[in-house]
Amino acid sequence: MKTLFWVSFALIAYTYVGYPAIMALFARFAPRPWRKAPFRAPVSIVMAVHNGAQRIHAQVEHLCSLEPELVQQIVIVSDGSNDGTAEVLSSLQRPRLQAIVLPEQGGKAAALNHGIAAAIGEILLFLDIRPRVAPGALPDLLSNFADPSVGCVAGELVLNSEGHDAAASAVSGVYWRYEQWIRNCEAAWDSPVGVYGGFYAARRSLVQPFPEGIILDDMFQPLSIIRQGYRSVLDRAAIVNDTWPGKVSGEFQRKVRTLAGNYQLFSLAPWTLGPQNRVLFQLFSHKVMRLAVPYFFVLLLISATWLGVGSPAWRAVALAQWAGWIASALALRWKLPLIHRIASPASAMLVLNFAAVVGLYKFLFTSGPLWKIWSPSAPQPIPQIPLETRRDTA
Repeated sequence: MKTLFWVSFALIAYTYVGYPAIMALFARFAPRPWRKAPFRAPVSIVMAVHNGAQRIHAQVEHLCSLEPELVQQIVIVSDGSNDGTAEVLSSLQRPRLQAIVLPEQGGKAAALNHGIAAAIGEILLFLDIRPRVAPGALPDLLSNFADPSVGCVAGELVLNSEGHDAAASAVSGVYWRYEQWIRNCEAAWDSPVGVYGGFYAARRSLVQPFPEGIILDDMFQPLSIIRQGYRSVLDRAAIVNDTWPGKVSGEFQRKVRTLAGNYQLFSLAPWTLGPQNRVLFQLFSHKVMRLAVPYFFVLLLISATWLGVGSPAWRAVALAQWAGWIASALALRWKLPLIHRIASPASAMLVLNFAAVVGLYKFLFTSGPLWKIWSPSAPQPIPQIPLETRRDTA
């Protein structure tokens, strides 16, 4: 039991502390900088939307305002929308706008494939309906393509958490900053294993069709480009603003879908777990280990509880774990102001790890397309929040 405890502890520590520390050391002492310079190439924006009638007009106006000298085409695919999205798109007469209306919903991947087929730009910019691109972010993003080794570039996502509950704020705050930091370290050494899917660009010549029904287009495409010998990088100066679910229940469902998508990715693209994947070490440490960590936490608790039967020291370790998890769960159920705020990081940890377990269940037992297990709630009008325009990259 002691061996089980310490092995579980070591694997959890490696996942959350050890691997990030290794990446930070690689980024610090063995960086592979890439060239940035003004880069002009025709850009096609590709966006898939399902039931976005309340947002689509404002987002089209926003996209039309982005550097018209660079953006040659805006392709928006309505994926089986039944809320009037297609009608709104038809009413928008914009010179560069090309609307594609699919009568039946086939999922984001299928819609993006239609958009890719229609795109004519040298660079494809993948965008979602929610994000707002900060002024100057697009030229910053494109400047990375001045390096011929770069095939995919993502920007820096800044999340708005105003009005969110404490646990949801912890996910879009502390956790996301931690996640972005790891990705930036991975990019400094080679390439991150995934990008924020709401704002990233790729060379048209390298873009691969998405497998039918795939959820994680923002992992599949960068990994496919890396597989071809190119790099996927991040640019912290290219800011994009977005908002994730404001309630922990919505954030939980979003993470269940994402984590189920990891299993689906490995199933649909098994080469990602083989020697053809140059960033296999990063993928295994960053993604696969995260899927396994919930079970290590359970083993850690079981082994400490077993050992605590005959040892006061081990009993204290077990009680500390039980108290921590129970407090995290109670903070999600009863939102007492001070306790909820203090326990929110631990509650976020509980939510993320439980979502990994439920994600596996959904992957194994969902009948029909996996992408249907969660979709955002009915969209509200885009909040008028100030755009963050630049981040210190020093």
